[in-house]
Amino acid sequence: MTTETTNRMDLTFNRLKAEGRTALIPFLTVGDPDLETTLDIIAELEAAGADILELGVPYSDPLADGPVIQRASARALLSKVHLRTCMETALKARQAGSELPFILFTYYNPVMQMGLDTFFAELNAHEISGLIIPDVPVEESEDLRVRSRAAGVNLIPLVAPTSSERIARIVSGASGFVYCVSSLGVTGERSSFHSGVDEFIASVRRATNLPVAVGFGISTGEQVSRFAKICDGVVVGSAIVRKVEEVIPLLSQPQTRSAGLLQIREFVAQLRP
Repeated sequence: MTTETTNRMDLTFNRLKAEGRTALIPFLTVGDPDLETTLDIIAELEAAGADILELGVPYSDPLADGPVIQRASARALLSKVHLRTCMETALKARQAGSELPFILFTYYNPVMQMGLDTFFAELNAHEISGLIIPDVPVEESEDLRVRSRAAGVNLIPLVAPTSSERIARIVSGASGFVYCVSSLGVTGERSSFHSGVDEFIASVRRATNLPVAVGFGISTGEQVSRFAKICDGVVVGSAIVRKVEEVIPLLSQPQTRSAGLLQIREFVAQLRP
């Protein structure tokens, strides 16, 4: 893996800090509605101003995903999309000209099925910059942290408002950035957030020198702007996946496909902090 690829996410955060900007980090379910369209959507998200991209691996028994992303995963699984397919899609996007750092969001079972040695070698080969595995607690993550460091892949932890005294331990082995969960429960669009979210984010900032991003439930430009004032990055997932779901009828017809892609681009562009 080249130094440029290894440090792609770090370089992005450094550049944005110098520019006084906050990273917009969309989440996308790979293979929804199909792999060719995923590649087109990645290009649209980059054109809309995305800075970093989370690529969600479809999974049948998710821990953290709400109903919108669950439906997207179900659609992708019908097309037999799996962990290796998602890595291949990232590399195809890179070969097509994408400069975005890619984060792979997956659960541990697919990783275990692939085998850790093969998994981390494939992350390198497919130019994946970061990794989120939400169902591995910090107490059981040492092997993943060691392997991630050796592979030059950022292992990004999720920190919840209920983490309290565990925050320091969770962030101690992090790299890339720390992902703050803005609300309790699974992903999904929300009109309000955990009442102590600002102090929670401040406590995470005090515990780490890494960039801090926030996600779960953020779905509007107003909400992105609200968190951009106190974070280095804002993740938007369910709202974008829902927009993809809404325009599937357009994406499925050659004569309306470009209109559907444009709607996705315009939706993401208005989220830009």
